[in-house]
Amino acid sequence: MQTSTYNAASSMNDANTQRPITLLLCALGGEGGGVLTEWLIEAARHAGHAAQSTSIPGVAQRTGATTYYVEVFPVSLAQLGGRRPVFSLTPAAGTLDAVVSSELMETVRQIGHGMASAERTCVITSTGRSLTTAERMVPGDGRVDTERLLEVVRHFSREHHLLDMGALARSHGTIVSSVMLGAIASSGLLPFGRESFEAAIRGPEATPGGTTQASLRGFAAAFDAVAAARAQAAMVERLLSKEERAAPAPRALQADLARKFPAAVHEMLALGHARVLDYQDAAYAQLYVDRLARVMQAEQADDPAGEKGHAITREMARWLALWMAFDDIVRVAALKARASRAERVRTEVKAGDEDLLRVYDHFKPGVPEFAALLPPALAQRLSAWDAGRQRRGLQPWAMPLKVGSHSVLGMAALRTLASLKGLRRRGSRFAEEQALIERWLAAVESGTREGWALGHELALCGRLIKGYGSTNERGKTNLLHIVDHLARSPGRTPDERAAAVAAARTAALADEAGTALDATLRQHGAPPRPVREQPIRWMRRPPATRPS
Repeated sequence: MQTSTYNAASSMNDANTQRPITLLLCALGGEGGGVLTEWLIEAARHAGHAAQSTSIPGVAQRTGATTYYVEVFPVSLAQLGGRRPVFSLTPAAGTLDAVVSSELMETVRQIGHGMASAERTCVITSTGRSLTTAERMVPGDGRVDTERLLEVVRHFSREHHLLDMGALARSHGTIVSSVMLGAIASSGLLPFGRESFEAAIRGPEATPGGTTQASLRGFAAAFDAVAAARAQAAMVERLLSKEERAAPAPRALQADLARKFPAAVHEMLALGHARVLDYQDAAYAQLYVDRLARVMQAEQADDPAGEKGHAITREMARWLALWMAFDDIVRVAALKARASRAERVRTEVKAGDEDLLRVYDHFKPGVPEFAALLPPALAQRLSAWDAGRQRRGLQPWAMPLKVGSHSVLGMAALRTLASLKGLRRRGSRFAEEQALIERWLAAVESGTREGWALGHELALCGRLIKGYGSTNERGKTNLLHIVDHLARSPGRTPDERAAAVAAARTAALADEAGTALDATLRQHGAPPRPVREQPIRWMRRPPATRPS
């Protein structure tokens, strides 16, 4: 969520170019829209600002709301030196700073009239509904889907605040207008503080009664709700900005690589090359470039003019880098040992410079993690030993660890583990991953030479490789099954195979269990995935307890 504030202390030179802050208020009958407008005008005057309002009555029987148009000049009268701003009487589409509505459908109705824009308008709306006449006339359920209405609000607003204004008003014994005022006051739209709004509610007589107190309670509830949402959004934005600053800047693309690859690929190539280089070494990064060059040559053979934007090469630059930089215990240790990670953790828990912070990382490496760094022969023996244990009904072997990364010993352990990336090349998993990558790469190459669409769909199958552990293994199994049985399906044209690959990939991403993928494979004449064996573990039944 973005936020916007206006500086009321602008200089006189800035005042010449200042424009009024424009708000459109929408309220149903009996909700106090007129009172809300009077409060806003009074709050502006209390703070020393010029303001003006007009209203357009709505229609009965819930076919429209009464709308109130308010303009507030952001520079105080004292700073204007006797000059008076000129206000407009009617709102203009696309020029509003805020649309405030007590009913969700009314909000969307005003958006449909062009009153809100994604570049400028803050939308403050209730999530509650009061059914329209058209909705009530339907014999069945004629209600409009609320989620669709909320999506319109999100799409056509620079900033939005969603709260159930009716529920807040009822819980505090007041009307919706006071809740709307609290949301406006907390949004930062107007250049004066909370005290001016509360003074407007109390009125000039300063003799608050029961109604005034209820209005102040409703105002405070909405003010706090919007303030909390804005504070949370600001915190997220700060965290993201700090994370971006802490993250290493992508290396500039080397001149020789820039000459070798088309411009459409440069951005993704620079990111992928930097990731693979950071993951292993320069030789591994060169292997990444060589593999990508093979795909580019295949794509240029089919599309020499580059009319399709080198999309296959660009997608392969993304997914190939992610696969080549697969997660293992060395990679996890390297990420946890980085200084940027420690800074992010301190920021997330809001630890001050004088605060002591202890961070414990929990690991549970098993046989697959240790075997990954061993030569294939030793890895096979270790994996066979663990498989035998599981066949006897035992749990897979694992070593639970609790490492205090705030301590010298804990950080030393993480950095020692991170320094073992040289063992990757000799490890069994590295060899397995490179073999699987080559199978996929060869399929993309041959598919691209047969038909651009087929190569593109196979390149997009790189999305299936994600996560770690069983999720990663399942993704690789699905990808290779698609490559073996759909990309090379005899008797089908390249376009037909491309459509089959796309359907299977979509099904695999939509259903973790793989039921949809198996159904799609059968639909396109391919065998379903083979059933993987799962160990059966016999559990001892606990002794029955007799009632006392």
